[in-house]
Amino acid sequence: MPTDRPTHGFAPRDVAEEARAAFLEHGDPAAVRPVVFESWVRSMTDGLDPEAELEQVPLAGDDLSALRERHPLAELMPLIRSLLTESAAEAGLLVAVSDAAGRLLWVEGDEALRARAEGMLFLPGADWAERVVGTNAPGTALATGRPVRIRGAEHLARQVTPWSCSAAPIHDPDTGAMLGALDLTGGDVAAGPQSLALVSATVAAVEAQLRLQRLSSGLAVPQDLQRPAPHRLDVLGAGHATLASGDSVRRFGLRHSELLLLLAETPGGLTADQLAIGLSDDDRPSVTLRAEISRLRGLLPPGLLASRPYRFAGQLRTDVQEVRDCLDRGDVAAAVSRYRGAVLPDSEAPGVIQLRDQLHARMRNSVLAHGDSDLLLRFADTAFGRDDLQLWEAAELLMAPGSPRQESVSERVRGLRGV
Repeated sequence: MPTDRPTHGFAPRDVAEEARAAFLEHGDPAAVRPVVFESWVRSMTDGLDPEAELEQVPLAGDDLSALRERHPLAELMPLIRSLLTESAAEAGLLVAVSDAAGRLLWVEGDEALRARAEGMLFLPGADWAERVVGTNAPGTALATGRPVRIRGAEHLARQVTPWSCSAAPIHDPDTGAMLGALDLTGGDVAAGPQSLALVSATVAAVEAQLRLQRLSSGLAVPQDLQRPAPHRLDVLGAGHATLASGDSVRRFGLRHSELLLLLAETPGGLTADQLAIGLSDDDRPSVTLRAEISRLRGLLPPGLLASRPYRFAGQLRTDVQEVRDCLDRGDVAAAVSRYRGAVLPDSEAPGVIQLRDQLHARMRNSVLAHGDSDLLLRFADTAFGRDDLQLWEAAELLMAPGSPRQESVSERVRGLRGV
């Protein structure tokens, strides 16, 4: 059997080297995979010199620490280490985690390999976008939004061609926003199908853990900022309310969800007439509303809903209030993580619409004023931000030169402008 046959979908190393040389001479795409050729074109279009030494000044010190601390993946690092980093170190590989804009936040694993990798600036705080370092797994995964393997000479920058890597993007499980990328780097084994499967499985576990933390109130405001509440109401990004009381969790229909939210927003309580105004512009018979409240009371823990006026007798916490608390103390990154979408997006109740619009406007203005490209991308790259031209324009202006998202963001801006 010939020794130069492709393995695992890759061309042999000598063929890949010839394809790279042919591309640099006259743009020949014939011998490379489409994902690689498209990445090469993006890299060259943005002025990368494939034969030059990589140069940049990585973020370090307090600036890097601050970026790590406020990133939503920081609290998932123990999980990543247990599932991937420890075994990678034993196998002589590196594990890297980037943010959504392509900056490496953590690079861990085999100590000797880390020292070698620092020679090509593969280290925490460095920008590994395609426009900065050419084709590479974390940068290309962010640029395409898909898992990817890059081996040897498929890297465009000469300095990176001895290496191989596999990476997959990490998405927010509630909003779909891209949070960053998880990468495995080293020798040829790092670009094997088993390596990519391991990276993808770790990403799935990270996304599942994020969702689990939120379902178990893992996003609650720190205890020094609030007293424990026995009841929690979630209404963000869902067509219904969810009430957690102790070990029980109950979902409600839209009308009962609207009632719960309006009462939660008014600790002093509301009369039947005031509730009716918040629920509809039409005149509603008070007897009908009282019947709905009576049915709702039967679904709630005993004694939670009081009358005259209608109000919650027990302490209740809402995800809406948690977002407000984050904004009140200036923690916009935490607010973005907690803001999973509009308040009861299917509701047409006037009181809910007013609350929905007020909270979204405050979130949007806070993100724009914060001036962080990673936060802007995480907020804009969602169902509730996808068509907001101003958000995408701000992200385009703030994005660091060479960000792997720059082309897709610019394309989004052009599309929203109708260009």
